[in-house]
Amino acid sequence: MAGHTDNTVHIAAPLDLVWTMTNDMASWPELFTEYSAAQILSRKGNTVTFRLSMHPDENGKVWSWVSERTMYPEERRVLAHRVEKGPFEYMNIEWTYHEEGGGTRMRWVQDFHLRPDAPVDDAAMTRRINENSKIQMGVIARKVELAAARVS
Repeated sequence: MAGHTDNTVHIAAPLDLVWTMTNDMASWPELFTEYSAAQILSRKGNTVTFRLSMHPDENGKVWSWVSERTMYPEERRVLAHRVEKGPFEYMNIEWTYHEEGGGTRMRWVQDFHLRPDAPVDDAAMTRRINENSKIQMGVIARKVELAAARVS
């Protein structure tokens, strides 16, 4: 069995601003509450390879991994996957953006499968990702909306 999540948020901000802010990986530690650092490793065309580090967990361990993210600005779509997979056999993410109701609908679809020796199974990770996606999307929406208010 594989894991699958599908979450959306409406952001009361123009699509161009949402796109720009959420695709600036270097600023993700300010945009997300879970990341302590983001390091851009390489850029090639619309593809960025970067390392994300989380804040220390309850045991003081800092989780970190490398991902690759390819942006398709004409389609307002992003495809990403983990290069350093950690506990995952694979982790693929699609972000899409659509104008809706005077703002932007941002959607994250994540497909993954955990290794047999991972500390949790796909069902538990699905629950964890769904819960955290809702939290992070809410935080991002508020931050982008504040930025939009400053611009207008």
